[in-house]
Amino acid sequence: QLQLVESGGGLVRPGDSLRLSCTASGQSFKNYAVGWFRQAPGKGREFVAAINWSIGMTTYADSLKGRVTISRDAARRAVNLQMNSLKPEDTAVYYCATGRATVTLKDGLSDNWGQGTQVTVSS
Repeated sequence: QLQLVESGGGLVRPGDSLRLSCTASGQSFKNYAVGWFRQAPGKGREFVAAINWSIGMTTYADSLKGRVTISRDAARRAVNLQMNSLKPEDTAVYYCATGRATVTLKDGLSDNWGQGTQVTVSS
């Protein structure tokens, strides 16, 4: 069964950059859409970005205004999320998840989620 492990979170200052990684174990990402979501305190889970592993097609939340980039690393069996110009409102637990397609995954349709990694943006 595909297991997901997020890493790369931490405490950063506004304007800093951070790269998160979602690593697969037990199975590869082949034939999956892989996405990143986040959940801030008191808020619902929000879609960030997704990628189709085999094709490489990507999709992003419009609200992030080009500050994030999702990519795949076949050698490490990982999907990365590069985040730039971080703001305090980016503070949240970031989760990766897999789904059948990016179209449905971006709506949160997934039965496989990682445990999450905390990102805190504060001065």
